[in-house]
Amino acid sequence: MTKIPADIPDKRRRPLLIIEFTCLAVLLISMGWFSSQSTAENPISPAWLLLPAVASLGVFLSFIGLMYLRWVVSANDDQRSRHKMIFVLLALTLIGVWVYGIGNTWLSLTAS
Repeated sequence: MTKIPADIPDKRRRPLLIIEFTCLAVLLISMGWFSSQSTAENPISPAWLLLPAVASLGVFLSFIGLMYLRWVVSANDDQRSRHKMIFVLLALTLIGVWVYGIGNTWLSLTAS
């Protein structure tokens, strides 16, 4: 298999960085806006929380994509299977943490 030289960056890196920082900006701006708009008497609608949830998912997925490029694609052929296994474990852990956090947040909002 041909190996890309280390000094040539992967074409997927720039779009992933743009997605990650755009989603991070949306996440931070939405959280700041929600904190200024909601009060105890007039809480924000739970449907609006889909915006930071989707933004945080974008941050996680782009981070996982960048992690894949850094660890798996750049690994030597003889170490690639070990790197893939570690990557899959870390990616599943990150996605599991995201699902757990979003699930607990949603359950706490819908609890009476």
